[in-house]
Amino acid sequence: MKTNIEIEYKTLLSLSEFDQLSKRFNHIKPIRQTNHYFDTPDLKLRKNKLSLRIRTFSDAAEMTLKIPQSVGNMEHNLALTSQQATAILKADSLLGHGALLQSMLDLLDQYTINLDTIHTLGSLTTTRREYQTPIGLMALDRNEYTNKVDYELELEVEDAGLGEQNFNTFLKENKIEYRYARSKVVRFLESIGKMS
Repeated sequence: MKTNIEIEYKTLLSLSEFDQLSKRFNHIKPIRQTNHYFDTPDLKLRKNKLSLRIRTFSDAAEMTLKIPQSVGNMEHNLALTSQQATAILKADSLLGHGALLQSMLDLLDQYTINLDTIHTLGSLTTTRREYQTPIGLMALDRNEYTNKVDYELELEVEDAGLGEQNFNTFLKENKIEYRYARSKVVRFLESIGKMS
C-alpha cells in the first residue's frame, strides 16, 4: 500500500467555463474513471471524516482510504486488478477477500466501525483530463452520478499556501468564478439523500 498527502483546491464550473477550459486541455486524452463509494448504512465512515472508494479504470483499479490531516488528506492507496475490484464490488463487502484487503481493514479497525456493515452506496463516473502545469497537477472533470452532471476544476499541489494563491490567480486570469466544491463523495451522498 502507498500513502501520500493530498492537498488540492477546486471549484465547480459552469458549462461555459468548462467549455472554455476544455480548449486548454484539448491536447490531453480524456480518462474515464468510476468511483465506487463505501460506507455503512448509517455513514459511520463519514461520521469519522473518512472516505473509502474503489476507483476503476478501463484496465486497472485502486482502493483509497482518505483520512483528514491538519492540511489536506492522508491517502492510503491499494492497487487492485480489474478482476479483484469486480470481485469486491460484486460481493458488496470488504470481508472474505483473504489477505488482499488486510492492510485496509487494519486501518479501518482503528475506528469504532463494524467492518461487516461496510458496503457500496453507489458510484460516480468522471471523464477527466489532467496534466502537470507549472503551478501543480490540474484536472478538468465532468462528473456523472444519480442523473446529475457537474463540472469541476482541481489543482493538486505540494505547498498549501502557495497552491491556494496560484489557484486563485489562475481563476482570476481565466475569468472563472470561484464556486465552493464539496468533495465528490459528499456531492454523491447529497444526491442520494444521505446528506443535506
